[in-house]
Amino acid sequence: MKNILIQITQNGMGHGDESLAQKLLINYFTLLNEQERLPQCIALYNAGVKIIQSDSPLLNILRTIEAKGVKLVACKTCLIHYNLLDKMEVGVAGTMMDIIELQSKAEKVINL
Repeated sequence: MKNILIQITQNGMGHGDESLAQKLLINYFTLLNEQERLPQCIALYNAGVKIIQSDSPLLNILRTIEAKGVKLVACKTCLIHYNLLDKMEVGVAGTMMDIIELQSKAEKVINL
């Protein structure tokens, strides 16, 4: 499988209605989880780190995806900014250098 990196930069998918954006992202990850081919990594930064906090509606599906071997890396600076470092339930906190390295090694980067 290709080294695919998915980047999540907001608490949802697309621009506009926040509720719809969250529904779209839930649907995206639900369908992604059903695929045989998964990305090697998901990088989360800016408001994207909110999807791995303790009350996120995406938590269970992200746990399942992580258990299948997908690496979840959240920007530590962003977690601190949103006061979520202690509320992180899946993945690992990484530096911007970690994210840059993931981007440089990826054969394909998908931005949501």
